[in-house]
Amino acid sequence: MSENMKSKRRQKSMVVIGGGTGLPVILKHLKQYNVDLTAIVTVADDGGSSGVIRDYVNIIPPGDIRNCMNALSDLPDLYKEIFQYRFDSSDDFFSGHAIGNLVIAALAEMKGNIFDAVRLLSIMMQVKGKIYAAAEEPLTLYAQFEDGEIVKGESQIAKHRKKIERVAVKPLDETREAKASRDVIRSIREADIIVIGPGSLYTSILPNLMISDLGKAVVESEAEVVYICNIMTQLGETENFSDADHVKVLHKHLNHKFINTVLVNTEEVPEEYLDQQADEEYLFQVRHDFQALRDENCRVISADFLNVKEGGVYHDGEKVASEIMNLTSSMRVNHS
Repeated sequence: MSENMKSKRRQKSMVVIGGGTGLPVILKHLKQYNVDLTAIVTVADDGGSSGVIRDYVNIIPPGDIRNCMNALSDLPDLYKEIFQYRFDSSDDFFSGHAIGNLVIAALAEMKGNIFDAVRLLSIMMQVKGKIYAAAEEPLTLYAQFEDGEIVKGESQIAKHRKKIERVAVKPLDETREAKASRDVIRSIREADIIVIGPGSLYTSILPNLMISDLGKAVVESEAEVVYICNIMTQLGETENFSDADHVKVLHKHLNHKFINTVLVNTEEVPEEYLDQQADEEYLFQVRHDFQALRDENCRVISADFLNVKEGGVYHDGEKVASEIMNLTSSMRVNHS
């Protein structure tokens, strides 16, 4: 048997589900390992450049796809910088648009669907792994608050500053049910490990899992399901949440205790980083409740996963990826 065939045989299949800015940070480091990697990306974003393109061209919002593609690309940095370049706000026509978003929109029009567009662009961008939109059409996120009010649109939810009871996703034609993109369900079923997050609980994570066949596939999977808990609470979403509260929301939405392992940052965020969030998206550090996590049938892996830079609080992608691969290696021992 050739070395290449042996390498393929040793590879574990890993599916990472999420969206927003957290997912690419993890993907960038996971791609360094010998793993068959698939990213499943939310399609409910309706803000910024992605929202404008979604409204005018009627394709899935391209921003999260673009960021994941950039993270998994093996192209030289200069090419990736061009792909990520965002036009200056003083340019009225292109204002705020990233070049990559326009390229994805153009390819989707040229190929007639987002699946083939992403597949072609993945070849052009020398992407290591596979990237799938969670659905092949844009979905609208709905949130029902505890007082019964229902709000439509991912970008509108946090503005209300009210406790969210439940979220759901619907296609433009609300008489139909949202369905997962082709190959998404197969990837989940074949996965050895499923990683969820990091990302906004209600607007980046749950929009994927609330696609009924996708959520069902995750719940029924025999894979190890790992949740990367957020480090900070978020304005209008998870104010006053503990790490266990995040997991409880996920379990409640899918009616199953499906998360096996939770990665929790235990390093304290410096005081100065709690007061200077420019966009006011973050509030306080997520509280720890390890007993409540165990009550949710979760194994807890706690460590210093903190990376503070440029006035922001982030996960250290290298440390998180290393911990995930340690877990994957222990599975290899257990299941081989």
